[in-house]
Amino acid sequence: MSGILPVRTLKFGPVELGAVFLSTYLCYTLFQSLRRRRRSTRLNGPSTTFSNYIFGLRPLLTKLPDPGAAYEEWAQRYGAVYSIPALLGNRTVVLTDTKSIAHFAARETYGYVMSPNAKHFQERLLGRGLFWAEGDSHKRQRRALNPAFTNAAIKDLTPIFFDSAYKAKAAWDSLLEGRPEGTIIEVQIWMNHISLDTIGLAGFSHDFGTLTGQNSSIAEAFDNIGSKASFWDSSFFLLALIIPVLRNIPFGRNGMLMQLTKTMFSLGDEFLETTKETASDKSVMGLLVKSASADKISHEEVKAQINVLLIAGYETTAISLTWALIELSRNPDMQTKLRDEILHSSDGDLTWEELNHQGSFLDAFTCEILRFHPPVGQVERMAAEDDVLPLNSPLETADGNIVDGVFVVKGTIVKIPIDCMNRSEVFWGTDAKLFNPTRWIDETNGISKHRAQEIQGYRHMLTFSDGARICLGKAFAVTEFKAVLSVLLRNYTFELPNGPETVIGRHLNVLPRPKVEGEAGYDVPLRVRPYMGRE
Repeated sequence: MSGILPVRTLKFGPVELGAVFLSTYLCYTLFQSLRRRRRSTRLNGPSTTFSNYIFGLRPLLTKLPDPGAAYEEWAQRYGAVYSIPALLGNRTVVLTDTKSIAHFAARETYGYVMSPNAKHFQERLLGRGLFWAEGDSHKRQRRALNPAFTNAAIKDLTPIFFDSAYKAKAAWDSLLEGRPEGTIIEVQIWMNHISLDTIGLAGFSHDFGTLTGQNSSIAEAFDNIGSKASFWDSSFFLLALIIPVLRNIPFGRNGMLMQLTKTMFSLGDEFLETTKETASDKSVMGLLVKSASADKISHEEVKAQINVLLIAGYETTAISLTWALIELSRNPDMQTKLRDEILHSSDGDLTWEELNHQGSFLDAFTCEILRFHPPVGQVERMAAEDDVLPLNSPLETADGNIVDGVFVVKGTIVKIPIDCMNRSEVFWGTDAKLFNPTRWIDETNGISKHRAQEIQGYRHMLTFSDGARICLGKAFAVTEFKAVLSVLLRNYTFELPNGPETVIGRHLNVLPRPKVEGEAGYDVPLRVRPYMGRE
């Protein structure tokens, strides 16, 4: 026997390989984070601690009733541009300086893009549509969609908005028959139905039929995601943000998102085939198919736009309409004033001109809902290249230096807190935290007297974002909102069953939704009475 020891072959199982992969990934992420922080302007902000090193401040912010207030407090403490802890010890740059925000918006899709993880998630959920696209691809897809969202196109679709509202009215009239005292109706599910049936008909010439009691696979998929998530489900979802491979495991909310994606893509195939057979179709889908025929957009991109329209057209409008009914229930005098204006405007439905009249209380109320309750609370992008963000006024850095611009290195995540900017006292005055529609028509103390004028975007709000990625469907959404609300207020009164002081919370869904605290899921039960005229 020789004295040479036998060589043992190392064998790695799935657990060991996973540990090696995770360790390597974490080390690489830490190295990249340190490199970026060393080169970027060192900003003030909340400290990175042991407790927030892995997930940053995301878990904390999602639990707060008003995350925007936290961002505003940090801006007051650390300056108009600051940084907060993010995933794996990284820092996210937060912008509340209007000059920086305007610069960001002007360079979005080219200079500021989705992070690789976010882009991969978007592709898996929605396909390579408008939300996913960047740069020239985004410009081309947006150009193909533009004809569907002109004022003329939306005016043609307005009867669909009214029709959906009247279908809800027919159902509610049945529930209220013989009940002049009214009944309790869970209004959020009905706003979902109105929004879904409307986008179905206006977007794809397809009637989902939820307002007439039909079952819909897409409505079911959306509602399932709205179910209450367990602690383990939420934790797994957060881990999937760090380890993308986990997104392929159908656990909890991941599984619900995968089912939603499957349902949307299946509907896309169906709508595409149906629309091809209808050459005169004036729906959004019909115009897209014509663009595809002219080689302006691929059939894959057309299918992806279906998912974009479903997410954007369904979720956001339903949320805004629900908040509108809540605020009217909280403010009975406001409800009376708005109803009186609608009833005195015309004997029938409001005309296109009345829906778009900026001096009306309906317009002021709509703007205040959009300002006070933006469905999307923030925009987050990654710097595609080194950049310098300009500032309105000099800023003190963490090093004690005074700078008039913030240098961000390629790969830095930059965030605009929309809910903060929309309700900031710096820009909207001392009553910024109050729901006050008259600010939009008050010549003495209206928005023209405050720094809100510095904010670009739709009506000096960031609700629809700004720049190259400003929401293409903003006029569609606003017109639908006003049309539906006008029908409901003409026919019903609304109250919170436990009074105007009822606590309204936030329920995490695809987007955060309002809910009456203590109710299941995102339920918003209101007492609905038939409007019988002034007593």
